[in-house]
Amino acid sequence: MPTRRRFLLNAPLAALAPAWLLHAAQAGQTPAMHRRPIPSSGETLPVVGLGTADTFDVSPRNGGELAPLQEVVQRLLASAGKSAVIDTAPSYGQAEAVTGELLARLKARDGVFLATKIGTRGRDGGMQQVRDSESALRTRKLDLIQVHNLIDTATQLALLRELKQQGVTRYVGITHYTESSQDELTALVEREKPDFVQINLSVAARGAEKRLLPACQARGVAVLINRPFQDGALFRQVRGRPLPEWAGEIDCTSWAQIFLKFIIGHPAVTAVIPATSKPANMQDNLLAGYGRLPDAAMRERIAALFA
Repeated sequence: MPTRRRFLLNAPLAALAPAWLLHAAQAGQTPAMHRRPIPSSGETLPVVGLGTADTFDVSPRNGGELAPLQEVVQRLLASAGKSAVIDTAPSYGQAEAVTGELLARLKARDGVFLATKIGTRGRDGGMQQVRDSESALRTRKLDLIQVHNLIDTATQLALLRELKQQGVTRYVGITHYTESSQDELTALVEREKPDFVQINLSVAARGAEKRLLPACQARGVAVLINRPFQDGALFRQVRGRPLPEWAGEIDCTSWAQIFLKFIIGHPAVTAVIPATSKPANMQDNLLAGYGRLPDAAMRERIAALFA
C-alpha cells in the first residue's frame, strides 16, 4: 500500500497539491487528512470519502474496468488513512459486488468504514437486502446501514436497530438526495435520532443549512454529503473560469477542492462522499481534506460566486 508521501509525490496530479503539502511530503512528514467525530460514539472519520453510484456499476469480473477503480480505492486508502469511508447501495447495480471484489484484492476491509443501504419495503425484503449486501461486499459486519431515500422508513429503521443490537451493523442511518425531502428528514432526526443522515448539499443547493443541519448538530447526528458537484453541473458552470484569487487562502488549487471545502467547512458535516471512477479525480477530491478550511464568511464568499 503506498504511503501518503508516495501518494503526494508520485501521483500524476501532484501539481494540484498546495505548496505547503508538497513541502511537508518532501521533508518526509505525513500530513493527516482532517477527521470529524461521529457524535453517537466519538469515533472519527476522514472528511473526504468515496461514493459508488454509477461509477462502480461495472462487471466485477472485467479486469480492464476494475483497474482504474482499484487505483481509485488505493488512493483513497493511502490518503484518508484509517476508516476511509466508502458508501454503496443495492440499487447501484454492480457497485456492491465491485466494492467487495476490490477490498478483497487489496485486503483492505479492515481499513474501510463501509456503508450500504436498504431500499425496499417490508421487513423480510429489508432483511434479504442486508444478507445480499453482506454476500456482495464479502463481509459479515457492516459499519453503517441506511434506509435509502426514506423507503418504508419506520419498518426498515426498526429492523436496522435490531441488527445493530445483534452486531450486524455498528450504526444506522437515513438518506435522501433531494432538497424536497429535507423537512421529513428533519422531523425524523428530531424524533428518531439516527446515528447518521446522508443528504445532498452543495454551493448551489444549500437547503439543508436552514433546518436539517442545525437539527443534526442539536441531536448529535453524523452527516454524510452526497451530490457535492450536483452531478457535474457545478463544473459546467465554471468551465474556462480561473480560480478566484483568494483560493490559496483555503489551500485550494482546483474548483473541485473549492466545492468540497465549502461543504466540509460546515461544522455539522462529518464527511463528503463524491463518486468517481477516475484516479486523477479521486486525488483531486482527496486534497480537499487537507489544509485550511473556510470559515462562515469564506463559505459565503464562495457561494456568492454562484448567486
